[in-house]
Amino acid sequence: MGLKIGNVELKNRVAVAPMAGVTDIAYRLICEEMGAGLVTTEMVSAKAILYKNKNNEKILQTEKGEHPIAVQLFGSDPMIMASMAEKISEPFDIIDVNMGCPVPKIVGNHEGSALMKDPKLAFQILEMMSRVLKKPVTVKFRKGFDDQHVNAVEFAKMVEQAGVAAITLHGRTRKQMYSGKADWDIIRKVKEAVSIPVIGNGDIFTPEDAKRMMEETGCDGVAVARGVKGNPWLIRRTAHYLETGELLPEPDMAEKKRVILRHAELMLKYKGEKLGIMEMRKHLAWYTAGLPGSAKLRNDMNGMETLSDLQSLVDRL
Repeated sequence: MGLKIGNVELKNRVAVAPMAGVTDIAYRLICEEMGAGLVTTEMVSAKAILYKNKNNEKILQTEKGEHPIAVQLFGSDPMIMASMAEKISEPFDIIDVNMGCPVPKIVGNHEGSALMKDPKLAFQILEMMSRVLKKPVTVKFRKGFDDQHVNAVEFAKMVEQAGVAAITLHGRTRKQMYSGKADWDIIRKVKEAVSIPVIGNGDIFTPEDAKRMMEETGCDGVAVARGVKGNPWLIRRTAHYLETGELLPEPDMAEKKRVILRHAELMLKYKGEKLGIMEMRKHLAWYTAGLPGSAKLRNDMNGMETLSDLQSLVDRL
């Protein structure tokens, strides 16, 4: 039960949403091993690509077998967005545009979810990118900027006119950030208003959540985000459940340990021991959340500096 975005066939209907500091190459590979239908890079600034910011090289790094994969760009200048997307498009199957990021620094620059307040400029960006690029352009946005400006339906019609191949909709306003409850009803309204695929996002923490979202909204697929932090098994279990109706068991401790060590191995491969282990600290905190003795474990994680430190912590699980 795949899903088609433009000319790109996804393996299933479960996408992993881009998350800064989470969906780097190491974690994307874990998500792919878990059978993700689509993975996306961390978001990257089109201007930073233009000015050859070195940090972007790491974000844009991909592996040969990483398909299908999207790169997520943000920015507010149509020319820069289109030309930089063209420049980096080669290893990617889909170019996604971020019009939903709620972070003050991004919004203050008239980027991310600020573009929901400027549909005219948003249209120019998406129309130019869709015209210039040979690959499908998709866009991720929110319910609206705040409760007084809920414009997701009108915005969706506009992006479809601009030539976008699919929409990912987060059922929260920018003002809500990640708090409160995601409004799935707005996903249903957007799905009914456009003919391109709509991927629903917001509050998917179990396979049952995904199925319920698809049933309630009619959306074509789901994008999991915070639910996969420390829980990449959610991808496999959700894809399997949507396909068969059978609920796979939660991972046992041996499986958790295996994936943590695999994740660490990939971190070290791409980032070296020092940075790799430092970044594994937050992932280990997510992997072990709720386990007996996890508070003591979290405390010890902060002193973790080498792979053998990590291995001895994992042995204690």
